[in-house]
Amino acid sequence: MKLYCLSGHPTLPCNVLKFKSTTIMLDCGLDTTAALYFLPLPLVHSPRLSKLPGWVSKDGAVNLEKVSTCLLDLSTIDVILISNYHCMMALPYITEHTGFTGTVYATEPTLQIGRLLMEELVTFMERVPKAQAATCWKNKEIQRLLPGPLKDAVDVWSWRKCYSVQEVNSALSKVQLVGYSQKELFGAVQVTPLSSGYSLGSSNWIIQSHYEKVSYVSGSSLLTTHPQPMEQSSLKNSDVLILTGLTQIPTANPDGMLGEFCSNLAMTIRAGGNVLVPCYSSGVIYDLLECLYQFMDSANLGSTPFYFISPVANSSLEFSQIFAEWLCQNKQSKVYLPEPPFPHAELIQTNKLKHYPSIHGDFSSEFRQPCVVFTGHPSLRFGDVVHFMELWGKSSLNTIIFTEPDFSYLDALAPYQPLAMKCVYCPIDTRLNFHQVSKLLKDIQPLHVVCPEPYTQPPPAQPHRSDLMLELQPPPMAYRRCSVLGLPFRRRYERIHLLPELARSLVPSEIKAGVSVATVSAVLQSKDNKHVLQPVPKPAPVPPSKKRKRVTEEPPEVLNPKPLLSGAVPLEPFLAMLHKNGITEVKVEETADGHILHLQTEDVLIQLEEDATHIICDNNEPLRTALRDLVLRFLQKL
Repeated sequence: MKLYCLSGHPTLPCNVLKFKSTTIMLDCGLDTTAALYFLPLPLVHSPRLSKLPGWVSKDGAVNLEKVSTCLLDLSTIDVILISNYHCMMALPYITEHTGFTGTVYATEPTLQIGRLLMEELVTFMERVPKAQAATCWKNKEIQRLLPGPLKDAVDVWSWRKCYSVQEVNSALSKVQLVGYSQKELFGAVQVTPLSSGYSLGSSNWIIQSHYEKVSYVSGSSLLTTHPQPMEQSSLKNSDVLILTGLTQIPTANPDGMLGEFCSNLAMTIRAGGNVLVPCYSSGVIYDLLECLYQFMDSANLGSTPFYFISPVANSSLEFSQIFAEWLCQNKQSKVYLPEPPFPHAELIQTNKLKHYPSIHGDFSSEFRQPCVVFTGHPSLRFGDVVHFMELWGKSSLNTIIFTEPDFSYLDALAPYQPLAMKCVYCPIDTRLNFHQVSKLLKDIQPLHVVCPEPYTQPPPAQPHRSDLMLELQPPPMAYRRCSVLGLPFRRRYERIHLLPELARSLVPSEIKAGVSVATVSAVLQSKDNKHVLQPVPKPAPVPPSKKRKRVTEEPPEVLNPKPLLSGAVPLEPFLAMLHKNGITEVKVEETADGHILHLQTEDVLIQLEEDATHIICDNNEPLRTALRDLVLRFLQKL
């Protein structure tokens, strides 16, 4: 069993597991942190950004080299398992450009919300088309001349343009929907999704055969938020547990961050300023709106308008209300009252929350200040958030509050400096922290744990914090990008089916009370990881008056089986038997595995062990045969 690690980002994993002749991709996250290396894409013309000088190489012509690396042929992948909608953003690159012909498994909320996030990303890119396309800078000879951090970026030649809506639709057409605890078979491998407690429809996966079990734990949460709680008991008795997607902010408590978010928002609104919240269009935004629903009235700020601006804002808010069976029990029960599970439905009805596809159209006429705006993208490099940074960045009355942990907020703000607006960092990450995952692993006790290398050592900025790493016995196996791990997995058993006619021909022999065995001569057929024992085909009779025709396909060769022996050779009765047959000078030596008998006159050694007997006799075949027959008197032939 091997694990191929294709991603260097622990919370945006992409691993490939080879298990029983089956190739399984575990997630396909899209790392967009490289967007921070580039200038923002403004929706409205920005005089400040347009006046920035371009970069020109000081060198002349360079030799272009073709770079090609291949850790794995992605066309050989049989199945892709998706754990949550953030970890499927690279799916079109795999299904549409690698020759992929397999199946993708995901839950319905993961599929539908993943579709929204992909469509939103495509819209962000397509509505600000670039007048020119540049690719020569990806050449290594030019890249090394670029300013940092671009000159240090890895594999820039492999970076691609954003996919299209057509590619999104084609990729998602290959998804097969599954429900929690629903078992799916392909070959001899069975996969089962379990609730991971992180987001709507998020899953951990069990991958198992008849005798082996692998658990894939990615993006899980034990906190009580809107999704179904994490299913833990089914993860027990795993031979190997692949762990990824832990919190990116292990020292930040989500409840404390929510409190800071609300207090900073209230201070800004009371001072007459606006609050900008860069966020994804699904996920934490549901919890933020619910928190503000309760907080704003108690803070006497109930008249403050909220604006949610995204090309998929309406669909996102609707989906969160209709996937009732994927919500926690408290929110599920509201559906049967009937009440909407999330309070943002009431905020919309009372016009406290308004949603728009973009800043153009109705928004510009209905917009009033001071207000709170939720919009994307959290990187501040594209989306409607770029416009608000240009609009509000010059006033110290306004505040930007970062809640998404995926991007460095200092790097995100860099192109907008100097900046007068206040900046507050309140990252909210509900995924497992190191204390929680250590307790979880003690409860479920996998034999082996595999995880990203950063989880096995303290953070570089806090080398003394040994509590911010995994300390397990045995130590976890660590992987990094482009590494291949041989997993500590020994396949000891395989299930084989007997055809009924073969089973009827067996003649069991009882070797001890309640235990019977039978020998079998058969042909083993293996296909699609399934093994069947079939009766040995009888050779076709040859008519005596005709010459035997040449056959193009030889029947399988059948070897006459040797008899199987059962039982043990007891020492004292065997010595008595030797004495009876004229062998009297025997020296006995006890060993760790049994006894060694030295027949001194005959110069013969006999090793009696629990599961084997050896007769060492040189140049005296009649004696060796006679001793063998004496041993066989104590054993049962099958």
